[in-house]
Amino acid sequence: MPLSDLLKESFATDDLECWQRERTPTPVRAFGVRLTAAGLSIRETTAVLRLLGVDRSHGAVWQWIHRLADSLADPPTATPSRVAVDELAVRINGELHWLYAAIDTDTKLVLGAELFEHRGTDAATAFLRSLDRKHEFTDTVFLVDDYGYLTALARLDLSGRLDYSFRNHIEKWFQTLRMRIDRFHASWVGSRASAQQWLAVFVKYYNRQRPHQALNHRTPAEEVLN
Repeated sequence: MPLSDLLKESFATDDLECWQRERTPTPVRAFGVRLTAAGLSIRETTAVLRLLGVDRSHGAVWQWIHRLADSLADPPTATPSRVAVDELAVRINGELHWLYAAIDTDTKLVLGAELFEHRGTDAATAFLRSLDRKHEFTDTVFLVDDYGYLTALARLDLSGRLDYSFRNHIEKWFQTLRMRIDRFHASWVGSRASAQQWLAVFVKYYNRQRPHQALNHRTPAEEVLN
């Protein structure tokens, strides 16, 4: 994303209690968080802010990211009719991990994204269970690409079917993720917790800040909440 576009956009965070009474104005904090969502490391973000006349430490920027990720429930609770689920291989410090993610195919809302050390039915079950605690899936059909997911869904009494057409929504989201941060092409340098923290910020950005042409330029959160 061009720097000019980043400067034009900001998170609607002025009313967040967690960011009040701090010496850095909220738009600067929002811009710093957006830089990390766009793919910059925290150190790269502090360097950009320094060029713009804002001198903040690595730890301060990390706190901005942490507070924003925890400040709002994200994603908002949804009652989707169809959910596409898939996993993506990523490396953290050179070690293979698996990123599981789910997206509402109608609203484009990312319902969850979570890292696991292993892939398979147990990991899929754990991921789907965490989603089931946040959303209403009574009438939801999960679109999956292998029988391991069907076993996981059966364990949780959720409905699903093999589907290779509507699942392109989750694959496009993974492509967007790859474009945002080159680390997921090779290896994340940092802890699994830091990678999960970045993912939380990215999901918040994708759901609440990134307009979609297919949604008449609304965000997925706006589509769900309105």
